[in-house]
Amino acid sequence: MAEALCDALDGDLCRLAALHGVATSYSPSPDRTVTVSASAVVAALAALGVEAATPGAVRTALAERERELRERLLPPTIVRWTGAAAVPPTALPAGTRLRVETEDGEVWEGPGDLPEALPEGVHRVSATAPDGRTGHAHLVVAPDRLPAPAGRSCGLLVQLYSLLSRRSWGMGDLADLAELAAWAGRTAGAGFVQVNPLHAAVPGEPTDPSPYRPSSRRFPDPVHLRVEEIPEYAYAEDRARLGTLLERAERLRADVLDKGALIDRDAVWEVKGEALELVLRVPLGPGRQAAYDDFRTAHGQALEDHATWCALAETHGSDWHRWPGGLRDPRSADTARARDTLADRVAFHSRLAWLTDGQLRAAQRAAKEAGMAVGIVHDLAVGVHPAGADAWAQQDHFAAGMSVGAPPDAFNARGQDWGLPPWRPDRLAASGHAPYRHLLRALFRYAGALRIDHVMGLFRLWWVPQGSAPTEGTYVRYDADAMLALLALEASRAGAVVIGEDLGTVEPGVRETLQRRGVLGTSVLWFERDWAGDGRPLPPERWRADCLATATTHDLPPTAARLTGEHVDLRDSLGLLTRAAAEERAEAAADTAEWLALLGSLGLLDSPAAGPPGSDEEAEIQGVHRFLLRTPARMIGVWLPDGVGDRRPQNLPGTWDQYPNWRLPVADADGRPVPLEDLTASPRLRALLEVCRRAAGGAGGA
Repeated sequence: MAEALCDALDGDLCRLAALHGVATSYSPSPDRTVTVSASAVVAALAALGVEAATPGAVRTALAERERELRERLLPPTIVRWTGAAAVPPTALPAGTRLRVETEDGEVWEGPGDLPEALPEGVHRVSATAPDGRTGHAHLVVAPDRLPAPAGRSCGLLVQLYSLLSRRSWGMGDLADLAELAAWAGRTAGAGFVQVNPLHAAVPGEPTDPSPYRPSSRRFPDPVHLRVEEIPEYAYAEDRARLGTLLERAERLRADVLDKGALIDRDAVWEVKGEALELVLRVPLGPGRQAAYDDFRTAHGQALEDHATWCALAETHGSDWHRWPGGLRDPRSADTARARDTLADRVAFHSRLAWLTDGQLRAAQRAAKEAGMAVGIVHDLAVGVHPAGADAWAQQDHFAAGMSVGAPPDAFNARGQDWGLPPWRPDRLAASGHAPYRHLLRALFRYAGALRIDHVMGLFRLWWVPQGSAPTEGTYVRYDADAMLALLALEASRAGAVVIGEDLGTVEPGVRETLQRRGVLGTSVLWFERDWAGDGRPLPPERWRADCLATATTHDLPPTAARLTGEHVDLRDSLGLLTRAAAEERAEAAADTAEWLALLGSLGLLDSPAAGPPGSDEEAEIQGVHRFLLRTPARMIGVWLPDGVGDRRPQNLPGTWDQYPNWRLPVADADGRPVPLEDLTASPRLRALLEVCRRAAGGAGGA
């Protein structure tokens, strides 16, 4: 019914949608425009608090929105870029007075436009018109560009859980990360180590292993802690119980490294969590207590909410939608009483967040002390799990009944639904984008650089109504200028680089805007072709400079599998091919042969193989990285499993339980797990990193 009514009012509905940033069409390619369904538009508007299900409702909402925009003095957020000419915040009536209160508490008052000299930060602006109308806005003053990498660097890419050492408890941890960074910086001249998102997960039976569907993006997951490196560990009283837990941890590690078992995150947390219960009984010393108090003050209500959700989840399950009614509201009296009742558990989870933050910062210190120009590159997931802590604590900022995904494209005709609730752009703007700003500030505490997954989401996101197919979604626009300004502000304060994952379909102008602001892009070898011309592999001199260039990612086949065609065999064995296997293999082989021919013509293959692609695998992988280093890319990433010939992707899109996504340790060409100690001693990995060092002209940070 709603779709029929909206179809009859296309003009009004389209105007209403446009005024709220809801798209009525999109272009999957320059020569094609797709009109979205009216029902998708109505659903998106409803999630923004706008009733548009009937012709009368559309007319009423349109009139209200037009009146609101006509009468308001200030938009919710104003952006001023330093170095750019000052622009009036809006067309203010003559005689309007402005008042600016900076984030440091300084006040300026006067008529007309904003003053030229304002400090960087997030300030408050108030306007009073002669007719008595008032308006309020957040003013973001930000540097016009983000920090750039110091020179050119090579680095490693790895999923932390997969990086087991002979000291870890069944999965890679933050001490392993620090060890890898210290080794790579000192012996290989690496400039950075990039890891997967380390956000807090939603506990479950089993826990969702994907790092891209976290409970909270603001707080890290304590499963990554190295228990023995917590200072209070040495003073824990029940040494016998700790000894038993260490033995269990050793068995978990041996199961993976020696017996080929999958990484079992839940088993690791069961052992580690029990050990942490013992360790956290030890009182903090005065200095440590003061540091913990500072952490609690810095994170305030957000930390209390996160720890409260964790405590409530232990009691009522990890989906807050199924909790008793009063507990579904983080600000209710019932929740306040429950927080008091569970005070010990709230304190436990709060302290875990602090301990994890401390080991994350220690890993970054180890990287910088080893000479890394950037250090640890952390990954910001595009969203959060609908049942998790952020979705509970920030309910007012999320669009109810909506999920983030992607429209149909050449690679997925059915579109995608990622199961992540989107932020409401109107609520973000009204708050000065506070949740986003505080999220960035928390991550930059310990990040030398930040990779933003699906960076196009700063501009728009594909909203899918729950219960609908991904094809029945539409784009909803965000205030990209404000999002980028806050990103530039927080990154510059931390001196951190930002890398945007901009693979796939990108709206025209987005890459140019990101580049202008200093956000690096992501370029993957196999996708870099002259798509506007003959479609052949793009020669190195035509690659963009402002990017992280890699041969593969966690969602793609390792380079050895692509060279040999084993990635097609894997997809065929799982029934994921959409064409005949022979056709897929022929196309993959032709693609690989074309790239290797280019590498050969450039003299990048030291010992060209006489046989088919993959017959001299190690030389070809080195040649691939010589090619990457021929490009002007500012950062070149080496997928760590490529250094030992691993064939298995860490994640195989399109699978759930058919493939062990996010549970594989780094392994050699035969599938044997390779612990950190053996990785760093591997002649094959050392030879690959030496190629990078030589081609980069010396130290990776130079």
